[in-house]
Amino acid sequence: MIKPPSSNVRRTDWPTSTSRPVVTPLQPSVVYASPDPDALDRQYTEGTGFTYAREGHPNAEVLAAKIDRLEGAPDLFKPAGVITGSGMAAISAAFLGCLNSGDHVLGGDQLYGRTLRLMRFDLPRLGIETSFADPTDVAAMRDAIRPNTKMIVVEVISNPTIRVADMEGIAALARETGALFVVDNTFTTPRLYQPFLHGADIVIHSVTKLLAGHSDATLGYIAAKDPAIRDAIALANATWGFTPSPFDCWLAERGVHTFDLRFDRAQSNAAKLADALATSPGVKRVIYPTRPDHPDHNRAMSILGGQGGNMFSFELNGGRAAANAFTRAAPEVAFAPTLGDVGTTLSHPASSSHRALTPEARAALGISEGFFRVSVGVEDPGLLISELVAAANAVA
Repeated sequence: MIKPPSSNVRRTDWPTSTSRPVVTPLQPSVVYASPDPDALDRQYTEGTGFTYAREGHPNAEVLAAKIDRLEGAPDLFKPAGVITGSGMAAISAAFLGCLNSGDHVLGGDQLYGRTLRLMRFDLPRLGIETSFADPTDVAAMRDAIRPNTKMIVVEVISNPTIRVADMEGIAALARETGALFVVDNTFTTPRLYQPFLHGADIVIHSVTKLLAGHSDATLGYIAAKDPAIRDAIALANATWGFTPSPFDCWLAERGVHTFDLRFDRAQSNAAKLADALATSPGVKRVIYPTRPDHPDHNRAMSILGGQGGNMFSFELNGGRAAANAFTRAAPEVAFAPTLGDVGTTLSHPASSSHRALTPEARAALGISEGFFRVSVGVEDPGLLISELVAAANAVA
């Protein structure tokens, strides 16, 4: 009788090599085996090694370390960053890890639409109070502070209105009141602004956007100066299941390697495209930080070092009908509710990110039916200008 082959279920040891891979290996394992209970205890108490991927895995750790360096975090504290399953997971982890029932959060009134929704409708269900004030006016932010304010949340450049917050004033206000200063740095990226160097306690990114840069990975990043706060955030990330995919982390790390090059090209394109659209018939206004007509131009030039980033917004005359006509006249430019891709994308906040707000609430933020946000990519600038100016002319 022929003896059947032994089972192949037993795991094979990883091959050893005197050389090392140039590319970070992808490690999709959900669990990691330990030699004995004492070793497992040490892993938990000393924070060494990996046990279960929901609590951390190699690809997330490698990506976090790279973004830490971009943000200047290793020079200030270590470890810093935690990778989450999305940008909203990072924001949620900040709230769930740092706040208790009865606490108050003050947010800028021009935050990303989903962040606004989370603060307006979901945090109050957990007993956490929220309110909003204009982040470009530190006096308005001060007036909104309460005795139980534990956190102030702002974006450096607001999504989608491209207003520039009074970062110095708000940082001073946070220090004065003892509130945690949380900065969503997704729009600006570390290439424009490093919040930790300007008083932030917590920095958040939607890695999905410019850092990863290819619209094929959904991830977030959150880092804290205080190790105890960082640990509380990491615990919330694991407990609430905001687990990042190893494959997405691997893709995002690849994107981070070209981040500087992509950002510089996209920023150059954005400045040229904003100026071109500003003179187009049918365009009511263009909002870009380096343009002299930007409402926060002087502050932008100061805190952003004369740079404007890759994002701008514009408003068409003619409302929703003009918006429909514009997108149809520019079929090669993706009309999609995202940003930070290698290709240029158009977003219409009234029908996507800010659709949950009433028309009156959108109008108060300056978001009309003819309002678009543009995430500029790395295409040939002449091609971009010709396509979008032609679309504006078609609408006019």
